Amino acid sequence: MPKLAIRNSQFATFLLIISIFHFPSSVFSQDTIKKPKIGLVLSGGGAKGFAHIGVLKVLEQAGVKIDYIGGTSMGAVVGGLYASGYNATQIDSIFHDTNFDELLKDYIPRTSKSFYEKRNDELYAISLPLKKFSIGVPIALSKGMYNYNLLTKLTNNVRHIRDFNKLPIPFVCIATDIETGKEVILNEGYLPQALLASSAFPTLFSPVELNGKMLIDGGVSNNYPIEEIRRMGADIVIGVDVQDDLKDRNSLREATRILVQISNLQMIESMKSKIEKTDIYIKPDITNYSVISFDQGKEIIKKGEEAAFAVYEKIKKYGDSSNYIKNIKRSVVDSLYINKISINNLNNYTRAYVIGKLGFKQDQKIDYKQLSKGIDKLNATQNFSSLTYSINKAKGGDELLLNLSESNNKAFLKFGLHYDGLYKSAILVNLTQKKSLFKNDVLSLDLGFGDNIRYNLDYYIDNGFYFSFGFKSRYNHFNRNVFTDFNNGELFDEYNISSLNVDYSDFTHQIYVQTIFAQKFLIGAGLELKHLKIDSKTIEESSKEFENSNYSSVFGYLKYDSFDNKYFPKKGWSFNGDIQSYLNSSDYTNEFNRFTILKGDAQITRTFYKKFNVKIQSDAGMAIGEDSVSFLDFVLGGYGFSTINNFKHFYGYDFLSIAADSYIKVSTTVDLEFYKKNHINFSANFANVENKLFSTGNWLSTPRYTGYAVGYAMETIIGPIELKYSWSPELPKGYTWASIGFWF
Repeated sequence: MPKLAIRNSQFATFLLIISIFHFPSSVFSQDTIKKPKIGLVLSGGGAKGFAHIGVLKVLEQAGVKIDYIGGTSMGAVVGGLYASGYNATQIDSIFHDTNFDELLKDYIPRTSKSFYEKRNDELYAISLPLKKFSIGVPIALSKGMYNYNLLTKLTNNVRHIRDFNKLPIPFVCIATDIETGKEVILNEGYLPQALLASSAFPTLFSPVELNGKMLIDGGVSNNYPIEEIRRMGADIVIGVDVQDDLKDRNSLREATRILVQISNLQMIESMKSKIEKTDIYIKPDITNYSVISFDQGKEIIKKGEEAAFAVYEKIKKYGDSSNYIKNIKRSVVDSLYINKISINNLNNYTRAYVIGKLGFKQDQKIDYKQLSKGIDKLNATQNFSSLTYSINKAKGGDELLLNLSESNNKAFLKFGLHYDGLYKSAILVNLTQKKSLFKNDVLSLDLGFGDNIRYNLDYYIDNGFYFSFGFKSRYNHFNRNVFTDFNNGELFDEYNISSLNVDYSDFTHQIYVQTIFAQKFLIGAGLELKHLKIDSKTIEESSKEFENSNYSSVFGYLKYDSFDNKYFPKKGWSFNGDIQSYLNSSDYTNEFNRFTILKGDAQITRTFYKKFNVKIQSDAGMAIGEDSVSFLDFVLGGYGFSTINNFKHFYGYDFLSIAADSYIKVSTTVDLEFYKKNHINFSANFANVENKLFSTGNWLSTPRYTGYAVGYAMETIIGPIELKYSWSPELPKGYTWASIGFWF
C-alpha cells in the first residue's frame, strides 16, 4: 500500500477517535451532566439575621434552588423555616407579625395564668430565688418558651420528621455544649428544639437540655458552619455573614454588644479560612444595627437584598428562573388530635396537676393556640426550670411528650412598693415557699411595712382539674377621716359632726376549696372567721369603740377573668360573683341578726383605632335578711387602694364616703395610650346607694350619686403610677388622688 494511503488511513482513524470522545461530550453536557448541588450557609447575628431573608428573596428571584441549608442562631431559625417549606416572602411575613418584645421577655398572656399567678405578677416588682438563705439571680431573662411555642406551630407540617435530611430541604444547625465549649451538630431530633438550642443567646435565653447536654447559642463555637454543608454534598456554597467585626471601646457600651464581642473573638480569626472556602460570599452592610435591633427589621432585610444584588451575576449562573419555583406544599391544618400525653417522672408534682395546668386531656382535638396556652400555664407556675415537649406520631393521632425539669428554687423573696390615699405608703416584702408540706403546694406570706401594718398569708394546694384546697389569713388596718359613720348618718347627727377619724382593723381567716368549672370559671366555697374592730377619738369620750366583734360565715364564689392587663386592659372581660352568709357573731353591738351579702361585678373592655380603649363596668350588691351589722355594709368612695370586705371605688367622692346595705353602680373609662406605657384617661360613674334599695325599686331611678375623673398614668416596673383629679356635681369641691405601684 502506498505510504500516502497509509497516512490517510491513520489520519482518518485519529479523527474517528477524536470524534468518539468529543461527540458524546457535547451530548452528555446537556442531558447527563448533573447540575451542581447548592449549599447555603447562614451565620448567627441576632436581629441582624433579618438580612438572611433579603438574600433568600434575591436567590429565589434568580431561580437558585437550594439543596442544603446550614445555619447558626438566627441563621438556624431562618434556615430551619426555609428548609421546612416556607419561601422568603412567607418568612418575611412571619417575622413582621412576631412581637419580639414579647419573645425576648418570654411573654405569658395573662389569660394563661391562674388567679394566684395573676395576683403574683400584679403585686411584686422584684422576685429573687432564695436558697439556703442566700439570694440568687435568674439564669436568664427568658426560658424561650414563647419562641418554642411559635416554632412548634410554624413547623407543624414537618412535626413527625426526626431526620433533618428528610426535610423538604436537608438541614443542619449548630449549638454549643456549655460544659465543654465544643460545637454540637444538630441534624436530627425535634426541629423546634434544635432551633431553640442553636439560638439560645447567653443571658437572654436559658440553656436547652438536649440528649443529656446543656446547649447554648451555636455562635459561641461555630457561627458559620460551611464544613457541615460541604460534608452534606454541596458543590457550590453561598454564604451569608451577618457577624459583627470587632468593635472598639466606644462601641461597647451595652451588655449584649460585649457578649457578642466575646463570642466573636475566636470567630473572626476562623472566618478568614471559611471565607476562602465560600464560592459566593455575601456580607450585608449592617454595622449600624445590633443583635437586638428587631424594630428595624425592614431596613435590615433591605440590606440583605442589596448585598445579594451586588453579586447577582455570580448568583444568576446557578439559577434557572424558568424551571425552578420554590413551591413546596405545606400543611395549613392548625389542629392536633392528642390521643396520648406522656410525662416524665416528677418528684413533687402529680400528673393530675400537670394535666390540669395544660387545660386539655388525652383523646381530645386541640389547636396550636390551646397547646401554647397550656404550655404557658405550666411555665407560669415557675415550678419548672426547663420545659420542653415534642409532638410524636401515634396511631390515629399525635402523642404529646412532655419533659419537665423541676426547679431547684423552692423559695423566693419578693418586693413591692405602694402608696394610696387610704393606706398611705408601704413597702411589701413577700416570702414564698413551694413544696413545703405536700406536692403541688405553695405558701406565701406578705408583710406590708409603712404607715399601716398589713399582712397576708396564703397556703394553697393546687390539684389541677380536681378540687384544690387553701387557707388564707390577713390583717388590714388604716386610720383616716371618713365621711360615713356606717350608721346612716345617725352618729353624725347625734354629735353634730360631718366626718369621723376612725381606726379600722380587719383580721380575717378563711379555709376554702375550689376547682375549675367548664375550663374557664373558678368556682369555690369555704368558711370564714373575721374579727372587726372600729374605734375613734373624734367623739367626746376618750376613745369611742363602735365595733369589736368576731363573725363566722360561709361563702361561695364564681370568677372569670380574661383581661390581658389588670390595670390597663385592651381586651377581655371579667366576672365576679360572691355570696356570703353570716351565721354567728360575738355581737359587740347587740344588734346581730343572721344575714347574707350577695354581690356581683362584670367588666368588659374594647380597643378602638389601636389607641383608644373603652372599659365598661357594672356592679351591684345587696344584703338579704333582717337589719343587722352596718359595719359590713357597702362603702363607696376613692380610688387606687386594694379593696377588702365591701369597700368599693367611686370617682367624685372621697374615700369611704357613701354607705348602705345595697347599691348599684355603672362606670365607664376611656383611656388613650398616647405614648408607649403612658396614658391619659377620663372616667365617669353613676350609682344608687340605699338601704333595701332593690326592695324599694329606687335602683331604677335617676342616679343619686355621680362622679367624674381625669387622670394620667404610667406603667412602670413597680406598677402603675397614677394621678387623678375627681369631682362630683353634688359636692362643692373635688379631690386629687395619687397612687403609686401595684395595689395591695
